[in-house]
Amino acid sequence: MARSQRPQDGGSKAVYAAIGSNLGIAVTKFVAAFFTGSSSMLAEGIHSIIDTANEALLLLGMRRARRPADARHPFGYGVEIYFWSFVVAILIFGLGAGFSIFEGIEAILTGESEAVASPIVALVVLALSFCLEGYSWTVAFREFQKVRGGRGLIRDFRDLKDPSIFVVLFEDTAACLGLVIAALGIAAAWATGMPVFDAVGSILIGILLAITAAILAVEVKGLLIGEAASPDIVETIRTRVAARPEIVAVNEIRTMHLGPNDVLLTMSIDFADGVLSQQIEAAVSEIETRVKARYPIIRRLYIEVQSREAHRQSVAAQLAADTAAS
Repeated sequence: MARSQRPQDGGSKAVYAAIGSNLGIAVTKFVAAFFTGSSSMLAEGIHSIIDTANEALLLLGMRRARRPADARHPFGYGVEIYFWSFVVAILIFGLGAGFSIFEGIEAILTGESEAVASPIVALVVLALSFCLEGYSWTVAFREFQKVRGGRGLIRDFRDLKDPSIFVVLFEDTAACLGLVIAALGIAAAWATGMPVFDAVGSILIGILLAITAAILAVEVKGLLIGEAASPDIVETIRTRVAARPEIVAVNEIRTMHLGPNDVLLTMSIDFADGVLSQQIEAAVSEIETRVKARYPIIRRLYIEVQSREAHRQSVAAQLAADTAAS
């Protein structure tokens, strides 16, 4: 994670690319839906409008997250990007998925499914939209590639702490799949003369959006309530600190992401008997300097000097208190 480019920079690039693509796509889809009467096309138009609004909310969250710390929020506002990302996931579910499923079910139950007019026009519009969405997806995926850890696609996604990248990536993936579903629904309705396939396509798009929203909500929730930094970072710090001759043991290291590029780290250390207070102060300062130089995302580091036995007793007392409270 110690990179010359901040994750937020790449996230901004992905978000701006998505906004530009979705605005153009939304206008095209609505015009096509008006002339063709396609339920799937209308659902896709609503989907693009919601995606555009979502990207705007991500930009708002990114801007607010950059505000400096103050007396009321001494650790800064980095968590705001997680809050607004969670709002985005809820909007995808409530508006995108809800409208698409409702539109499809209503067309089927009321018998208002009509043959799609000018299906060729609709399919051409969907193909152009797929190209634009594909461009936006490519930008987001390139930014994802820059920060991934190389442990596999799913693992790297789970480890990614910057929602401005993975939210856009998931939105664009769902959008591309939705366009394919809409095209298949329109093509099937055209080939069979059964407009119900178009309505079914709208329902399937809604289900796809609901699944996407659920995945994003789960991932962002973990960040919102406080996720630890990468285990590799913690283990490297533990190993290097424990190797210092004046230190007997590293009792505990705890980390928490306060933003995509902002980690809080606390550490309990047991120094050897006979080490002078001046030496302890010098060692603590050196550890803090080296850790922050190695991992710039660790912006706040607090070290507690405590014997192993005292730490063990403290943990046991806290566990007993938590058990009693529950």
